[in-house]
Amino acid sequence: MMKTLVIVESPAKARTLAKFLGKSYTVRASMGHVRDLPKSELGVDVERGFQPKYITIRGKGAMIRELKSAMSQSDVVLLASDPDREGEAIAWHICQLLNIPPEAPCRIEFNEITKAAVTEALKKPRPINIHQVNAQQARRVLDRLVGYNLSPLLWRKVRRGLSAGRVQSVALRLICDREKEIEAFVPEEYWTLTARLQKEGYPPFEARLMKMGEEKVALRSEGDVQAVLAALKGQPFTVYQIGRQEKIKRPPLPFTTSTLQQEANKRFGFTPQRTMLIAQQLYEGIELGKEGPVGLVTYIRTDSVRVATAAAQEAAQYITARFGREYAGGGKERTGPPKGTRIQDAHEAIRPTAVAREPEAIKKYLTEEQFKLYGLIWERFVASEMAPAVFDVTRVDIGAGDYLFRATGAVLRFAGFLQLVGETPEEEELGVALPELVEGERLSLVELVPKQHWTQPPPRYTEASLVRALEENGVGRPSTYAPTIETIIKRGYVSRKGRVLRPTELGKTVVELLKAYFPGIIDIQFTAMMEEKLDAIEEGKADWVKLLEDFYEPFQEELRKADIEVERIKVAEEVSGEVCERCGRSMVVKQGRYGKFLACPGFPECRNTRPLRTGTGIPCPECGAELVLRHTKKGRPFYGCSRYPECAFTTWREPVKERCPQCNGLLVREKGRKQEFLVCLNKDCGYKRPVERAGGGTGE
Repeated sequence: MMKTLVIVESPAKARTLAKFLGKSYTVRASMGHVRDLPKSELGVDVERGFQPKYITIRGKGAMIRELKSAMSQSDVVLLASDPDREGEAIAWHICQLLNIPPEAPCRIEFNEITKAAVTEALKKPRPINIHQVNAQQARRVLDRLVGYNLSPLLWRKVRRGLSAGRVQSVALRLICDREKEIEAFVPEEYWTLTARLQKEGYPPFEARLMKMGEEKVALRSEGDVQAVLAALKGQPFTVYQIGRQEKIKRPPLPFTTSTLQQEANKRFGFTPQRTMLIAQQLYEGIELGKEGPVGLVTYIRTDSVRVATAAAQEAAQYITARFGREYAGGGKERTGPPKGTRIQDAHEAIRPTAVAREPEAIKKYLTEEQFKLYGLIWERFVASEMAPAVFDVTRVDIGAGDYLFRATGAVLRFAGFLQLVGETPEEEELGVALPELVEGERLSLVELVPKQHWTQPPPRYTEASLVRALEENGVGRPSTYAPTIETIIKRGYVSRKGRVLRPTELGKTVVELLKAYFPGIIDIQFTAMMEEKLDAIEEGKADWVKLLEDFYEPFQEELRKADIEVERIKVAEEVSGEVCERCGRSMVVKQGRYGKFLACPGFPECRNTRPLRTGTGIPCPECGAELVLRHTKKGRPFYGCSRYPECAFTTWREPVKERCPQCNGLLVREKGRKQEFLVCLNKDCGYKRPVERAGGGTGE
């Protein structure tokens, strides 16, 4: 019997594959990359066509010996690393180490880890795609040239331990530019005027002031409002015009890497990095009792919304059986990603590998986070294959003197995909059902409600909106969004406060230096153009060495100029307000390997350091001491007792000062699908209520 060795990247993936394959297959894991550039040097021979100097990654020796041993006992070797540039490069590096000719049919790939997909892939082994490998090499060398040349400059001119990278510098610029917009913003006053009107026998409804004559009304001050109120005094309110139309709301597209990261951040507060970690677990395989390890979702690094025909048919059958035939068919209406978005379309959208595997049915096998993310992916995919929702929208124009008010109402005629996902926030904008009205009908005025507003500055980026901005600007690829954001936070260029990203003084300093001396590195269009060139290399339409040559010569000139002209820059340290108990100085906030900490500015005379803890003013429910905001080594925020380790109370959820009205326990914030709740941490209590919005009502 022929023996086949299948090499994958992770042990979890190996376990899942081993379940499908018989005794004639041996499955081993390479544990990711096996070779890389050395950390101790540039590792690129610039003079000889930018040839990379690859070395075996430290600690991989035993694993490589195991692969060679397994290969010696096999007739065929198949490389089943992930189906993307990185996966292709890993397969190529394994070929180099195991002396497998890259032109040999040694490479297989599949979009999902299911028996059908793997069996089909085994029938179609192919040679290594050297164009994909070269695209990955070009990116790796390009990033090494930038990082290993720019970082030492920042060490000399700003502070030791800093780094700069191609994509991370652009992400930092976006955050800094937004902060400048906010700082320069001057709020302007404006008012709205709403009439609460009533038809006899019906509840009141609202109409917004829109026009005076043919001109749109702009109320800039309270004086403007008072003038309108005076003009409306005693005026009858009469139905002037009624318009009716059908509004079709199409289902959302299935997830790409970017949209999954955005939605998981908005719904659950997951960082992009956390989302990808959980998604990887779902992709590689979860133990489902007697079924064993099962890959629950398709490949998670994709920028495509395309869905395989078989998957669409499976979804249609499920939707028809559960809701009825008329609810199926949303996929036919798919319009694709936003215009101008650059996609590779190499893989399908992210979807469940089996629609029939409902989240609730496998909940007991999943962690809470896995259940949340799988449920999100499952629901989005099924919804995307459902029919649109249909509303009957009524628009009523109401005249009062020279003024025109407008009311909008909507009635859901056919739920379509909303039958699965429920009402979405956008439906609130359609308004409520209006009473039956006819043109010329007089209405009673219940009250006129003026309201003052101020224009708002653009919002600071959250991790979700930054991912969206990077994608829209063509910066980075699906696999780079999460590590890019984590890097700029870890380096101390950006601070994460709640879900909002703010640039630090250090981050602003670095961006201004890069703007002045390295305009290409920091330029959004330039970085997007480089991504397009990397795509061209992958398609075999461009030469990777030529790309590096065109970039490196002007970059070297910029480095020489900056080294001569830039003076040493001193960045103001953030003073904490806490006093050093050893020498009495005000302690400052420092950035370390695992995040921020407090240090005495008297170093080296005084070497006192202390963990950075932000007080909340909220007592610990177990001992009464103050709860403080802390961070894990990887930067994830949590709340714990200030008396730790004497008191070990911790919670991931943000506590509030208000106490539970039922048991006087600790209330924490909990994010639901559409709104936020206050929930009692006492499991025996069960108290939960929506958080009120600043402008009234509940929700986000």
